[in-house]
Amino acid sequence: MFKKILRPRNLIIFFLVTSVVVIFFGIIKDKEGKNVSDTIISQSYEVKDIDGNLYHTVKIGTQVWLKENLKVEHYNDGSPIANVTDNTAWANLTTGAYCYYDNDITNKAIYGALYNWFTVNTGKLCPEGWHVASDEEWTTLKAFLGNARNDDLDVSGGKLKEAGTAHWNSPNNGVTNSSGFTALPGGDRESITGLFSNMNKSGYFWSSTACFDKEAWGKHLSWNYINFSNDASYSQEAGFSVRCIKD
Repeated sequence: MFKKILRPRNLIIFFLVTSVVVIFFGIIKDKEGKNVSDTIISQSYEVKDIDGNLYHTVKIGTQVWLKENLKVEHYNDGSPIANVTDNTAWANLTTGAYCYYDNDITNKAIYGALYNWFTVNTGKLCPEGWHVASDEEWTTLKAFLGNARNDDLDVSGGKLKEAGTAHWNSPNNGVTNSSGFTALPGGDRESITGLFSNMNKSGYFWSSTACFDKEAWGKHLSWNYINFSNDASYSQEAGFSVRCIKD
């Protein structure tokens, strides 16, 4: 019986096919011996909200997040979200609303919109198949990046923030954005005065979890710290950025 001999061209094809199989089914480990497939993998697909805005995604641990702040102006059922520009009106809201920092729509492309928590509580803010992360899901993210506690040993903020000073104020030291989350300092809109503050200094993000009386858990990243504040509650009237996580 004759053995089939692989000619050079067939050898190349065989090599390419087996390489692909290894990439998809092999176990690739990093320097610490952790499976890369269980850590951080950038996703190539895009997600579109009901207004047609496109977002990129990133897988961090077992979670898949949008890489950009939400900028949608309609709920996912097609109903409009109120765009409230007046400061006093904003501070007295008890229903959902959004705005752009300084009421300047040119901030939309980079920083997205600011939403009060009433929009989050509708459960209709994110694209279909996605939702605003709960306090528990944010804590899972923080723990995966190295430290679930809020102390001086926490460096998870540096792994979440966009590196450099194109958007964050200087010095923004110790920042790697190794997670690919690319958190930006979109600032906030204050609950009592309706005034805007902290653009380029801080990024505030809502969770979907309410707490205490008329408050909800929010997340905070700052230009001059590499930790990630995960245990603060804020008035539900405040305007914060929103990140969505896959169902």
